[in-house]
Amino acid sequence: MTIDILMPALSPTMEEGKLAKWNVKEGDTISSGDVIAEIETDKATMEVEAVDEGVVGKIMVEEGTEGVKVNAVIAVLLEEGEDASSIGSGGGSGGDAAAPAPKPAEAASNGASAPSGSPAPAAPAPAAPKTADGGRVFASPLARRIAAEKGLDLSAIKGSGPHGRIVKADVESASAAPKAASAAADAPKAAPAPAAAMPSGPAAEAVKKMYSDRDYTEVTLDGMRKTIAARLTEAKQTIPHFYLRRDIELDALLKLRGQMNAKGEKRGIKLSVNDYVIKACALALQQVPGCNAAWAGDRVLEFKASDVAVAVAIEGGLFTPIIRDAEAKSLSTISAEMKDLAARARERKLAPQEYQGGAFAISNLGMFGIDNFDAVINPPHASILAVGAGVQKPVVKDGAVAVATVMSVTLSVDHRVIDGALGAQFLDAVKGYIEDPMSMLM
Repeated sequence: MTIDILMPALSPTMEEGKLAKWNVKEGDTISSGDVIAEIETDKATMEVEAVDEGVVGKIMVEEGTEGVKVNAVIAVLLEEGEDASSIGSGGGSGGDAAAPAPKPAEAASNGASAPSGSPAPAAPAPAAPKTADGGRVFASPLARRIAAEKGLDLSAIKGSGPHGRIVKADVESASAAPKAASAAADAPKAAPAPAAAMPSGPAAEAVKKMYSDRDYTEVTLDGMRKTIAARLTEAKQTIPHFYLRRDIELDALLKLRGQMNAKGEKRGIKLSVNDYVIKACALALQQVPGCNAAWAGDRVLEFKASDVAVAVAIEGGLFTPIIRDAEAKSLSTISAEMKDLAARARERKLAPQEYQGGAFAISNLGMFGIDNFDAVINPPHASILAVGAGVQKPVVKDGAVAVATVMSVTLSVDHRVIDGALGAQFLDAVKGYIEDPMSMLM
């Protein structure tokens, strides 16, 4: 029986992607682990590995196709003894092949109707199995079919394939176990229906009509820009932001940085002010653990390690790669990791686990000459620190006016997780580490 190769979910939030490139062609023999395609998500381009072996019988989605839904059939694999004549028009085992995403104009005119000439929709597919914590179970089509025949619960099987995916060998070695009896007891409570999205403004046609006498160029939103728009709209509508501001003197840090860079020059080490800010925030999260937290709907998750996300601007958007366990890393290690993550972010080569997670983020616009700004919290983070430029300002010290290099920072805080006094303690700790940078090294 033929095997459908499905559009994989390369991250927990992925709903669709672009099939950027096929690395195989019809008639090629593939084995488990072979890289068969490249998929572009809203954040990255990732390689897709085969989880079964066989011959590529038919490619259902051409490379370059955008808007391919997760679990759509993108190709059909033939097992030993099969030929292409056994492949149906909708895929090897009756699944729906993915259709190219309609152009915006077509989508507007057709609405939700199916494309002309497409078959009538089949009955809804059974819900995909979930893990105990509600996550999606990743399994190959062949593994799913064998599990169904043997009466196996896929959520109880540990996968040995790429990224923990369940493959044929896993279900063949598992023993059948009844699952119907416990299904009702184990079924999660229905999640409340999401609130209707707030209107974001006049319809596109109305806006275009407003500017009908002006020349303009329409810029189609790519996946990243759509995701940024959706997440930031959600953040501002659902997170009760408040803001805490402090001025921090940088002279001691700049002096220490110069000394450390002079000593590290032969080893190719060059620390940035941002490296020190990352380290200071990581240590402050340890000092004020109530701020090292994330909002989880009906509870708060407090973390032991300081995983610090750092905003990196790229063409058309941004990433927030994460320095994990930053409190335990040296400044040189943080610097090297940040350079590597930033470089791969600009190439859209980060893996999802490198930019998803954490409880706190830093957005630094100081290098662009911005004195201060208010950043939007990236859910489920509980806070984000906006860092401005270090500029020389008059300050009062011991009753006399002096000149100091001062950096303005603003902490955006989720009031559901962090109260004002707790946020103030955290910001005071950050200030303490930056103004006494030697304390970060002790």
